Amino acid sequence: VAVEIDEELAARARSDAPANVTVLVGNGERLELESFSFDVSATLRTLHHTPRPELVVAELARLTKPGGTILVADQLAPVDPLAAFELNRFEKARDATTTRLLSDADLRGLFDSNSLRVRSEQTISEPRDLDAYLDLAGCEGFERERARNLAPTGYEAVVGWYVLSR
Repeated sequence: VAVEIDEELAARARSDAPANVTVLVGNGERLELESFSFDVSATLRTLHHTPRPELVVAELARLTKPGGTILVADQLAPVDPLAAFELNRFEKARDATTTRLLSDADLRGLFDSNSLRVRSEQTISEPRDLDAYLDLAGCEGFERERARNLAPTGYEAVVGWYVLSR
């Protein structure tokens, strides 16, 4: 089962999904799915697009069977508050659907508050070709120039991958 926020994204996902995947339209903050119904659940590079990431993590914990596995992957904010502010300002200018990048400590707090144990983790630095990254978000015109001016020098995204146990 995959969940997308609107019908347009769901239709694209359905066209790419294998036959055994059902794509639903829904909000990851409150899913209309039965508790403890999945052995594995995940959120992949979406937490920074939701206004309430703590609710998404809580939903993953609710949906996953005891002893199950949860995968969380998302771009991380720097620990330094000023650097995090500047990165978030750039990411919001690049893609208006961005709400806020969380730091590793923020994510660990969400995991702890849902009694999730980190089984393994990996942090990866991903170099970004700025033009391709702006294209990916459909960032054009004035917004593109604004985002380009806000981009960190030598921008590389830092992505955290966490495998959790419920």
